[in-house]
Amino acid sequence: MKIDEGISNPFHPLHKLKLEYTEIPFNCDGCKDAGIGLKYSCRHCDFDLHKACAKPFLAITHPFYKNCEFQFFYSPPGQRMRICDACRNDVTGFVYHCRRCDFDLHPCCVNLPRVLDDGEHNLYLCLKVSSFCHQCGDKGSGWSYRSQCKGYNLHVSCVKKLLVESWEARYLNGDKNRVRELQTRIPSLGGTLKNHNGGRGRKAEKYCKIAGGAVRLIVSAVLGDPTSIIGAVVAGILSK
Repeated sequence: MKIDEGISNPFHPLHKLKLEYTEIPFNCDGCKDAGIGLKYSCRHCDFDLHKACAKPFLAITHPFYKNCEFQFFYSPPGQRMRICDACRNDVTGFVYHCRRCDFDLHPCCVNLPRVLDDGEHNLYLCLKVSSFCHQCGDKGSGWSYRSQCKGYNLHVSCVKKLLVESWEARYLNGDKNRVRELQTRIPSLGGTLKNHNGGRGRKAEKYCKIAGGAVRLIVSAVLGDPTSIIGAVVAGILSK
């Protein structure tokens, strides 16, 4: 039987990090983004890393940016505040940066799956979309997941915002009313879809059906572990 001796990481040189599974949300000490599921953790310190942050590549390319070569940095380069071009969130830790084009990507955003499959519908990661987001109602900028029929679209940034707000309320502030308020916002996407599509008819029903599986898949992918197991865990957290 192979013993897990852990891995070394230059950002945390004193102790080795071991791969663990958690159903409790954690904050990655590398990119500073939320995570759940598999993580590399120090058993001596309160230190956790996403899988993508624990084993980064020194340089990468991405099909959305054909003229770019992204270099890995442990902290944002330069003096000004930087924003991830995928999720539109601030860059405060680990980042992939293209010096030529000045683009920035969180490690977990780099690793977002291009296609998500819930068994019935495919969702495709898109650089730009022409339809509105079914959470914020805007087209906006940043990456989105879109259904194959192009009728359902959800910004990666909207998913991250809702998750962070919900978990901060649940695990940090302890405000039960605030928790309930935030938890209803992601599961209510079905109602949002009905409102956007006239509230009746097969088209609205079709999009609501897509939304049921899509939300769990997208949330799981954004957290860095797009598996059915994590999807079920996320669904449980959001519905409590």
